[in-house]
Amino acid sequence: MRHTEFWSRMEAHFGSAYSHVWADQTVIAALNHLTVNQALHSGVAPKVVWRAVWAFEEMPLSER
Repeated sequence: MRHTEFWSRMEAHFGSAYSHVWADQTVIAALNHLTVNQALHSGVAPKVVWRAVWAFEEMPLSER
């Protein structure tokens, strides 16, 4: 998954403005207690980050 696809999925789920705020403020244990943006900036693959967001938000399987 590329960063563009990751952000498209984030924006589809949270909305275009809130997705970036959420990514800056929400700490996810599955990402070693990092925020989404911290994880991405430290080199965690977007696919891994998306799966952590998906699990954290308890999204339907269709959005995985």
